[in-house]
Amino acid sequence: MFDIIIIGAGPGGYETAAEAAAHGLTVGIVERDQMGGTCLNRGCIPTKALCRNAEVVNLMREAEVWGVKTGEMAFDYAPVFERKEAVVKQLREGVEMLMGAPGITAIKGEASLKDANTVVVNGEEYQAKNIIIATGSAPRGLPIEGADLAMTSDDILAMETLPKSLCIVGGGVIGMEFAAVFSTFGVEVTVIEYCKEILPPFDKDVAKRLKTVLSKRGIKIITSAAVNGITKGEDGLTVTYELKGKPQSVTCEKVLMSVGRQPVLPEGLDAVGVTVGRRGIEVDDNMMTNIKGVYAIGDVNGRMMLAHAASAQGQRALNAILGKADEIKLDIVPSAVFTVPELAMVGLTEEQCAEKGLDVTVKKSFFRSNGKAVAMNETDGLIKMIVDNATRQIVGCHICGAHAADLIQEVVTAMNAGATVDLLSHSIHGHPTLSEVMLTAARQF
Repeated sequence: MFDIIIIGAGPGGYETAAEAAAHGLTVGIVERDQMGGTCLNRGCIPTKALCRNAEVVNLMREAEVWGVKTGEMAFDYAPVFERKEAVVKQLREGVEMLMGAPGITAIKGEASLKDANTVVVNGEEYQAKNIIIATGSAPRGLPIEGADLAMTSDDILAMETLPKSLCIVGGGVIGMEFAAVFSTFGVEVTVIEYCKEILPPFDKDVAKRLKTVLSKRGIKIITSAAVNGITKGEDGLTVTYELKGKPQSVTCEKVLMSVGRQPVLPEGLDAVGVTVGRRGIEVDDNMMTNIKGVYAIGDVNGRMMLAHAASAQGQRALNAILGKADEIKLDIVPSAVFTVPELAMVGLTEEQCAEKGLDVTVKKSFFRSNGKAVAMNETDGLIKMIVDNATRQIVGCHICGAHAADLIQEVVTAMNAGATVDLLSHSIHGHPTLSEVMLTAARQF
């Protein structure tokens, strides 16, 4: 009998397995596909590899503008695809090696639950004192005519050649990252978003700023539009949608359906009695389901579909199993969009603060007045900071600009520590660095 069986070897699963083994527990980890899960094989990592190549292409074009000769600018996608595959392979092999460590048994196959202590894989039963479900999520589609004609994010990452044109249905994080990448690679890109603004979870100011930048680069972004069908014709695929009550359409070579993700639920949940809600498996603050000893972490519980959130939830579940208290603040989780410029956020948006009736002050600082940003030619950006007037603590921060995903961590640390904006404003920042934009924002309070 194992101390823990983990179903799913994505970041939440394999990191929890490694940590559990380090504490002397025996772990069985079940994976039906490849080690690393969606994030490593069909999500975070391959998309970031593409983002890096897009960044290099942008830099080469910028150099040409400055008169620096970089050679032939004709774009060849083959080496980009090969590099993406090599990056994924290297990291996956690292996870496979990690899952071969003492105390961990990797089991290949589809897992189902027989009871609260038994998992069945390939007809064989495995017992454990605790079970952690970490089965992740899969792309979600729209219930519209011709939905099967569209690609998913999995499909577009497996695509070895570039289409001439691409229509992306959905302007969320995944959709906007692909829009920015493939537009840079020379693909004619159209984005159709149902909401009034792209990136609905993000602050409106930073989302609008990104929309403006990407629109100037040739990406056609249509908001407040409801897609109602996809048809195939001689000229390619036609996406029909309604905008301001009027029927519209766009014809392209490929369509990407990017309207969110849905939990992947293992078989046997009903038999065990695990409660599944509208968003996924329901859990308490320790990630335990209504069945004692059965936990669910990451996308499958629908709380926050981010790889690092899954890892943190896995740590919380493991701590609960070990009987250890922790200070992990699962409500302070950064998120980012790896476009150019990047977006990042943590905490509440200005709109959410208003809905909650919070007494806050909002200040902004801009990359255009930062020496490092000017030297990098990355002046298009801002930092928006939100501070509680009573406690002087930062309740939200939103960034649009170069290295936003890294800059946000300073605020994440401050929020976790309960630090005031005054402490941040009194902290000496290196010069010249982009972090001085954060310092400028803090000093305004």
